[in-house]
Amino acid sequence: MKEEYFTRENLHQKTHAMLREVEAIVPGQGFSFAPSRAALLVVDMQEYFLRNSSHAYIPASKAVLPRIGALIHSFYKNGRPVFFTRHLNTEQNAKLMSVWWTDFLRETDPLSEITEELDSSQSIIIKKSQYDAFFETPLETLLNEKQITQLVICGVMTHLCCETTVRSAFVRGFEVFFPVDGTATYNEKFHLASLRNLAHGFAMPTLVEETLLLMKASDE
Repeated sequence: MKEEYFTRENLHQKTHAMLREVEAIVPGQGFSFAPSRAALLVVDMQEYFLRNSSHAYIPASKAVLPRIGALIHSFYKNGRPVFFTRHLNTEQNAKLMSVWWTDFLRETDPLSEITEELDSSQSIIIKKSQYDAFFETPLETLLNEKQITQLVICGVMTHLCCETTVRSAFVRGFEVFFPVDGTATYNEKFHLASLRNLAHGFAMPTLVEETLLLMKASDE
C-alpha cells in the first residue's frame, strides 16, 4: 500500500507529467494567483507522518519537504500569512477517527510535533481533530480577519486531510491552489485520484516553482 512514488530524483519529471494530465480537467478559466490576497496552509507536517519509525510514515514525504520549505520561506519573505495544522485527538473529539484508525495522536506524543525541518516560527498553528482543517477550528475566522481570499494548500496526506480541507475551503469561498509537488500520501494512485478530483471541482493544480515565481514577481 505504501510507495516511495516521489523521490528527489524523479519529483520534477513525475509532477510535471501529473500537472499536464490534471490541468486538462479544470473546467472554465479557473482563477489566477494573487499573492496579496493569499495565505499558505501547511497541513499536518508532523513527525507522526515524517519519521520512518512511525507506523504512519509517508515515504514520499521526504521528496516534497524541501519544496514546502521553499513555499514557507517565500510567504514569510513577502509578509504573507502562513498557517500550520497540527492533528491531535482525544477520546472526546476523535469521533469516527478512532473507530476508523484505531489510534489516537495525542498532544503529549512527541510524534505529534511539527517537524523541525520546516520553519513554523512565524506561523499560526491550528490544532485540528478531523481531516478538515476548518472543522471546529478558528481557521476561517482568522483568514477572514486577515482578508485572505486565496489559499495555497500543501502537506500530508493528499487524499485525506489535504483533499478534505481543499473541499471545505472551496465551499467557504476561498480560491485554492494545490501544488502537485507540495503534497504526499501513501501511494501514487491515492495522490493522482485526489489531483483529478480537486482539479475538476475544487482547486487549481499548480507547481511549487510556479507559485514561487509569482511570489517573487510580486516582491519586485
